[in-house]
Amino acid sequence: MLLHNTLYINNFTLRKDKLKHTTMYFQHVYDKSLAQASYFIGCQAKGEAIVIDAKRDIDTYLDIAKQNNMTITHIAETHIHADFLSGSRELAAVTGAKMYLSDEGGADWQYEFNHIGLKNGDVIKVGNLSLEVLHTPGHTPESISFLLTDHPATDEPVMIFTGDFVFVGDIGRPDLLEKAAGLKGTQDAGAKQMYQSLEKFASLPPYIQVWPAHGAGSACGKALGAVPSSTVGYEKIRNWAFQYTNNEKEFKDYLLADQPEPPKYFAMMKKLNKVNRPLLVEVPKHAKLSKEEFLNAYNKGIKVIDTRNKFDFAKAHLPNTINIQGNNSFATWCGWVLNYEEQFILIADDDQMDDITRKLMRIGLDNIYGYISDIQSTGIAPEQSEIIDADTLKSYIGNENVQIIDVRGASEYNAAHIKGAENIFVGTLADNLDKIDKNKEVVIHCQSGDRAAIAQSILARNGFKNMKNYSAGMAEWKKLNNKVVSEN
Repeated sequence: MLLHNTLYINNFTLRKDKLKHTTMYFQHVYDKSLAQASYFIGCQAKGEAIVIDAKRDIDTYLDIAKQNNMTITHIAETHIHADFLSGSRELAAVTGAKMYLSDEGGADWQYEFNHIGLKNGDVIKVGNLSLEVLHTPGHTPESISFLLTDHPATDEPVMIFTGDFVFVGDIGRPDLLEKAAGLKGTQDAGAKQMYQSLEKFASLPPYIQVWPAHGAGSACGKALGAVPSSTVGYEKIRNWAFQYTNNEKEFKDYLLADQPEPPKYFAMMKKLNKVNRPLLVEVPKHAKLSKEEFLNAYNKGIKVIDTRNKFDFAKAHLPNTINIQGNNSFATWCGWVLNYEEQFILIADDDQMDDITRKLMRIGLDNIYGYISDIQSTGIAPEQSEIIDADTLKSYIGNENVQIIDVRGASEYNAAHIKGAENIFVGTLADNLDKIDKNKEVVIHCQSGDRAAIAQSILARNGFKNMKNYSAGMAEWKKLNNKVVSEN
């Protein structure tokens, strides 16, 4: 097993029984921060390899190729991604490999840079391996899957790389284009296409391994499984989508219901992955700011993201800074809070910066002005966040001078919430400040405190003073058997 920062990589080799040499090399590269999977597949006999759905910090694939004495000759994508900035062009620029991308979906769904176009039924050959292209629209109109055959071992396909088409236990959502990119009417058409594409998938042999582009935690579906792969046969039994194969309306209704809020940055990713853009072929190193450099930028109002633990932030933080913890959800929440034109400063330890930089560059947030690691060295008097317990929150319920804000997603709120709490999702909080009364005491909570910490710091930056945070959130509230109500 190869570990590369937050990447967890599974690796195995298929061998032909009567040959001493290996034929196919396979490595599953998984980025936990975005729940995103990419694949390095090579023909060891020919020394050639293909990378599917590459992330932007491409040194991972270069290291794999070097360690296994292979040359990356092919680069492919399953669709124009919305949830991360693809590294295909960076990888092509460094290796000289050719890019094989979908030409399906019609004129509005074409990549706007040079590539080898793929249509349904086309075949990519990588040494002794072949990958047949299947057009599998639904999540997006241009979506394709790759059906892999290891010819020295068998003439039958052994794997399918489904992108955002079929996940373990779920399927790709067709509403992202409409909700995130504003393309009206696309979700209904996508749901119909998805229904039809699943028929194609269901006709495949049951033993074929299914390797999707995402796992649990991705916003590209609502019920993704935690295991990295499956089989066609298992998905036909356990995946909810195949229980509606005889009722298209029920399938569509279930597919579109209760999908999580698509992160704000998805629209930008869809654009940047389609058009020409500046390339970043190495992980950048960012400057540690002096006290004077930091104060000059801070006093000008540049946004500061404090990546420390939420409890450390609550005890002491610089005024007007936003707490987004440097965990697996860091990039997603930064994508909600930051825009792609503004510079920003990070508060992080020196040994965190490589990991944090990688997480940010994977969604194209490259505009880092610099960082500091010690808030005390700034000379600015720190502030505290007030954390309350469940009994204190109980005493506020029904008090007309207190506004309780639940910053979880709408589906979470509808399933169960505290009586009297109002739902304003943390990702859209900055656009809904007018819904919060500055003349009242404001109590923020979420599920377990991470989103509430972000929300409280956003409100503080926007001039709200009288705030409290029930950091333990709904996780503790339910555990204590406190009353909840439902909108369902």
